[in-house]
Amino acid sequence: MRIAFIGFGEAARAFADTLRGQGCTFRAYDILTERGADATLREAAVRAGVAVASSPAEAIEAADWVISAVTAADSLDAARSAAPALRRGQVFVDINSVSAGRKKQTAAIVEPSGAAYLDMAVMAPVHPRGHRTPVLVAGPECAAIEPKLKALGFDYTVLGEETGAATSVKMLRSLFVKGLEAVTVQTLLAARAAGRFDEVYASLSNSYPQLGWPDFALYQLDRVATHGVRRAAEMRESAATMAELGLETGRGLAEAIAELQQTIGEIGWRDARPREPAEAFADMARRLTHRSL
Repeated sequence: MRIAFIGFGEAARAFADTLRGQGCTFRAYDILTERGADATLREAAVRAGVAVASSPAEAIEAADWVISAVTAADSLDAARSAAPALRRGQVFVDINSVSAGRKKQTAAIVEPSGAAYLDMAVMAPVHPRGHRTPVLVAGPECAAIEPKLKALGFDYTVLGEETGAATSVKMLRSLFVKGLEAVTVQTLLAARAAGRFDEVYASLSNSYPQLGWPDFALYQLDRVATHGVRRAAEMRESAATMAELGLETGRGLAEAIAELQQTIGEIGWRDARPREPAEAFADMARRLTHRSL
């Protein structure tokens, strides 16, 4: 089984780590190789036993499957770059976190080549399970592709033949998951700004003990600080999903979540993470203040 990755970030690297045990071989193309910022990528590829291609066509040439794993903003460009090299008998697996409309656009780019298009949504963090992370799949070629998914050990659920069905579930779920992160972080930052962190924190932890305080608050802040920029891109696709559904209030909510995720994610953690909620939120508040000066 020969697999080409278009984009060799966290998800592609995790998939390669575990698919190697299934006898797969790999090539990868990443746009960073054209931007002169590929040293880390090449090091990761060497560790994973992945050959780095100089173009999408070189990566795809002998592949059975082509897995597109890029940022949400780059998903259409990735498909356009791959389409001229795709051929009948190949499978284009789109694992990008984008709206159903975006996946339908991507499928329209891929399908004239004769390659099969698979809408795949990754429903949990890719570490440590790699390709065995639970996924949803959809598309008109699902029935033909399913035996290979099973043979490779994917943990998958088929949602039918409609392209976009899998990603719709992820985008709608993400509104809740990333929204809960954003609400938690914003509430506790505001509580600190008001000088009432201890009281608000105590009230929330007493009212919702099942969330598992203090780990819950620290985890939510850490996820936003560490992955906020990527989550913001996903929330913009959730906003597009809401717009496609005609839900303008939902779009506004998703865009607000994206703004907070982007802001905190750009600040991030630059040293050891504080271990106590009050300290962690005080540290992030200081970073926000410094950023706004």
